[in-house]
Amino acid sequence: MLTSAAAQPSDSVTVLADDSLVSVPLNRVVHLTIILPPHYTTTGPAYPVLYLNDGQDIPRLNLAHVLDSLYARQAIRPFVLVAPHANADRIQEYGTAARADYMNRGSKAAAYTDFVLTELLPHARKQYHVSPDPAGAAIAGFSLGGLSAFDIAFHHPDRFSRVGVFSGSFWWRKKKFSTDSGSAYDDDTDRIMHSLIRESTTKPPVRFWLQTGTNDETSDRNNNGVIDSIDDTLDIIKELTKKGFAQPADIRYVEVPGGEHNQRTWSEIMPDFLTWAFGK
Repeated sequence: MLTSAAAQPSDSVTVLADDSLVSVPLNRVVHLTIILPPHYTTTGPAYPVLYLNDGQDIPRLNLAHVLDSLYARQAIRPFVLVAPHANADRIQEYGTAARADYMNRGSKAAAYTDFVLTELLPHARKQYHVSPDPAGAAIAGFSLGGLSAFDIAFHHPDRFSRVGVFSGSFWWRKKKFSTDSGSAYDDDTDRIMHSLIRESTTKPPVRFWLQTGTNDETSDRNNNGVIDSIDDTLDIIKELTKKGFAQPADIRYVEVPGGEHNQRTWSEIMPDFLTWAFGK
């Protein structure tokens, strides 16, 4: 159990395990992986911070090595990474807080958002030398964790100014998709996050980094020759554009040729996200 973080003299990042956070809304201990920058100190200006879903995948993302390489090249500003681990309830805790999908997956997404806002952020600020300023805070995630990060950032710009989504599950739907041409269920207006953007009455001060891989999947609902993960992400960009967001000022979209829906692809493209979010 970690209770504090002291100064770190190393030229490399320091990876810590923090098992001290007991969540009331999630009713579980939330294990955290913390990555401190080289020469981390508890004095001086507070550090920017990245909150990263699916912290249990950090070893498979080879994230410590990625960060060491970026710091060695002075490509990014020092920041603290705070990564809560998902557990067996992942498919219930991640999603969109406003509603679950048509199979009631994401039923605990509102509780997870509550955890992030009322427990995770205060814990990070108490235990680590991180800034409370939303201008210094980013949140990111992969697949369903990416949808979760997007939903949290979009609806809480008072806490986060940037969000990264790797192969986001923007297919998340309120009705099951049907291949029946006469069915009302084959309308892409049923995608939940797209609807939430449309229904929003404000343009939150958030910047978006969105990634897909051309081999993320093989499904092509509308038979237009473009896989669904790319279509769904491009449609998110269209909805954001209608709200007044612009590329490249507010939105960066990265499509990885041959990129797959796995940690290897996400690790390889991670430097692009980190230099976008924390570049000098």
